[in-house]
Amino acid sequence: MISLETLNDFFRDTRQLTEEGKAKFDIDEECRWSFFMVDTDRAKLTKAGRHLEQIDFKVVGFLDPSSEDENPSIYLRFDRIATHTPESLFELNSELYAIARKFDLDDYDGMDVGAVDEP
Repeated sequence: MISLETLNDFFRDTRQLTEEGKAKFDIDEECRWSFFMVDTDRAKLTKAGRHLEQIDFKVVGFLDPSSEDENPSIYLRFDRIATHTPESLFELNSELYAIARKFDLDDYDGMDVGAVDEP
């Protein structure tokens, strides 16, 4: 599980990247948040994706393993435009871990953040 301490570090590090000009967005403003569920069964991920769409996430698609991967895991990416704090993201992550358990997925694999207009 992603700890609140880890999220505080993530926000601090991302702010530093913005200050250095290496990130073109402000993590404390509205951003595109991308989240990832993982499983080896595409049907289970698809079912979870339908649920995520019902709670205002946009399902972006699947990231399939390459033919060289020993791990056949498939990732489901889903996005939401939002403003977060470490605390609000911690709460959302807790909900996403629960959704992964509800749909019997291997895991909720975390998130990434970028500018609203990034793909």
